[in-house]
Formats: sequence, C-alpha cells, structure tokens
Amino acid sequence: MHPNRRTLLSLFALLALLALTVGVSACGYSSDSKHTNEGEPLQLGELEYNVTFSRYLNPNDSEDAAYLEGQKEAPKGESYFGVFFEVQNKSDEPQQLPSTLTITDADEQEYEVIPSDSIFALQFEGTVEAEEQIPVLDSPAQQGPIEGSVALFLLPEEASENRPLTLHIEGAEEKGEVTLDL
Repeated sequence: MHPNRRTLLSLFALLALLALTVGVSACGYSSDSKHTNEGEPLQLGELEYNVTFSRYLNPNDSEDAAYLEGQKEAPKGESYFGVFFEVQNKSDEPQQLPSTLTITDADEQEYEVIPSDSIFALQFEGTVEAEEQIPVLDSPAQQGPIEGSVALFLLPEEASENRPLTLHIEGAEEKGEVTLDL
C-alpha cells in the first residue's frame, strides 16, 4: 500500500472515531439538563426537583382517597392524576416553590394543576427552608407510602393515549420539563 494512502486511511479512521466519541458523549445524562425523565433530578436554580412517581389515582382505594381529600368525584371521561415530588433546597437561603405546574400531552394539550386540601399536597408558592426538603422530614407526606408531596391534575381519558406526558416546572429564573413515566 502506498505510504500516503496508509496515512490518509489512518487519519480517516481517527476522525471517524473522534466523531463517534463526540456523538456518544452527547447522549449522556447531564446534571444541568433542563429536561429529565421521571426519577431523575431536575436542577432549577437552587432547588432540585425529583418526580419520584406519577400515576392515575383511584378514589375507591384507601391510600388514594387520602391524596384526593376534598376533591369532588371526577367528571365522566376524566380521572385524577398525581405527580409525587421531593424538592431539595441546595442553598443556605430559603427558596420559593413555583406558583403552578402544568402537564402537556403529545398533542400539546395543556392541563393545569388543581388545588388540593390533602395533607400530602405540594404547597405552591410555599418556601423551602435553607438546606431543607419538601416534604419535610417526619411529615405525613414524607412518611406516607410514596414518601413525596403530591400535585393533582384532572386529565381526560385521551391524555393517556397522547403520550408522552410532560410536566412543566417554572422555577424562579428558569423553566424545566420532566417526561412522566405513564
């Protein structure tokens, strides 16, 4: 083989390997990502959100009835959907929780969080004290079966057919999204 051709092939192989390395590393998890999946932390400002679990809630189940405290029966064709959170304040200053959350489906239909009287409910616009978490330690939500605070949504039946569902969180200075595992 001609020496220039051998050098050219070696150079081509090196460039292909470099391109493959860059492509594969771009697919990895990044802790500063503003889009995560359920079960992965999402850092927005000084608050770290972790959606630990999401599911439809059954008002006839004793555990779910506690999450649905004060809610009316869901209208025909709709169901209550719970998103369970842990929120950690990583700073030495109190941090503000968002005022609302939304879910969108694959058809870009948007669903707003609904108010809740449950002792397990995530308190919107509440404060997470310095280096503390929500739910606070030894609270009913933290000691409950799922060990998280719940945000309630009322979703139509077609939402589960239009997956993925994406939770939108608006932090103090930036926004994030969590793809829900439904």
